Amino acid sequence: MKDIHSHLLYGIDDGCKDQEESIKILKKLRDAGVTDLILTPHYIEDTKYNCNNKEKIKIFREFQKRVEEENIEVNLYLGNEVFFTNDFISLINEKEILPLQNSKYILFEFSMGKIYSNALPIISNLTRKGYVPIMAHPERYPIFQKTPNMVVDYLKGGVHLQGNLTSLFGKYGRRAQKTLQYYLKMKWISFLGSDTHHDVKWNSKKLEKKLLRITKDPEYVKELMEENFDRIVYNQDLGMVDSREW
Repeated sequence: MKDIHSHLLYGIDDGCKDQEESIKILKKLRDAGVTDLILTPHYIEDTKYNCNNKEKIKIFREFQKRVEEENIEVNLYLGNEVFFTNDFISLINEKEILPLQNSKYILFEFSMGKIYSNALPIISNLTRKGYVPIMAHPERYPIFQKTPNMVVDYLKGGVHLQGNLTSLFGKYGRRAQKTLQYYLKMKWISFLGSDTHHDVKWNSKKLEKKLLRITKDPEYVKELMEENFDRIVYNQDLGMVDSREW
């Protein structure tokens, strides 16, 4: 399992509080089967969750050094989970936020209670600039739980979807679980992430069995668990989501 969404970069958001907790959780992720992990601290403008790139990279390098000293065999990469904003491009240019592994892929989230009416034009501007937006955990937003096919407007706009794998294990309730299962059946999910903050209560073998049962497609499962992650790391094209069911 290669995981594109986690909050192990300690002391800068609501994830791990310090390096000791980060090491503890990283070991649990390794034991769950994670081999590669992108650390994606929240970036929310005008809040305390706004650590800039210089500081993030400093903490990241300290963490990498500790991981090497402890011989924890997980490859680490850096990015952000950016709270949706008008200012994606300027925040990138000002070195406030990081695309995933300095690639063209940007992980973003909406407010749980609100999706902005101007979201699609902002996303269109991002794609015109060459970036590929990835929406974090669409199954958790009440608007998509109520009307799952509303997400198609974002797929048509070039957005890819990252499902929280823990939704399949019931972490966010039955509605989130059912919504993610539906998106997986439709093959609208491009990436999986654990969104790990403080605990790990799953493993990759159980995840793979669930994904195979839902999708009936081993090749798609391989893309979700490994191959699409690699496309981010190597900054390769992913292509549009299959539109045959739109």
